[in-house]
Amino acid sequence: MPMPVKITPLEIPDVLVIETGLIRDDRGYFAETYSAKVLESHGFRETFRQDNLSQSRKGTLRGLHYQLEPHGMGKLVRVLSGSAFDVAVDIRRGSPTFGKWVGRVLTFDSREALWIPPGFAHGFLALEDATLLLYKCTTTHTPEAERSIHHADPAIGIKWPMMAALTAPKDEAAPLLAAAEYNFEYDKGP
Repeated sequence: MPMPVKITPLEIPDVLVIETGLIRDDRGYFAETYSAKVLESHGFRETFRQDNLSQSRKGTLRGLHYQLEPHGMGKLVRVLSGSAFDVAVDIRRGSPTFGKWVGRVLTFDSREALWIPPGFAHGFLALEDATLLLYKCTTTHTPEAERSIHHADPAIGIKWPMMAALTAPKDEAAPLLAAAEYNFEYDKGP
């Protein structure tokens, strides 16, 4: 019997919260964190090419990262331990939500993953020590296509739940959205 799955769009409908089931008993628990077959039955048909694992100390802010097309990377992000405030920023030209952001606190106990499609910049702030994130990615890392936007861009206005204590020099040097290079187009559909 497949584990229950619930898929909920956020305020930017292309960003999804995917909640997976969990079975507990006196031995502990069992969770199916990813099943292509189950997700396909809910209309989610992404193919993943790479998994990334990131461990961060409390106060570490990583992002806002993305890759230029044709290497645009969708990410299914899940916290395996600790907690993180995970953020997606729409950078698709012509999108009605261009420059807007959505954020969600992710924990293992919530059993939630965040789907961030290509065309979004991604970042997170670790809210606890030893916060461990697993990203399932739709493409492989392509260094020459890697770009970022400054996490404190006032035009985007992300409301981080705490001040970042640790950031990478490349993230601090990232441009604001108005000066960033991006090449995603909004697909208006049929």
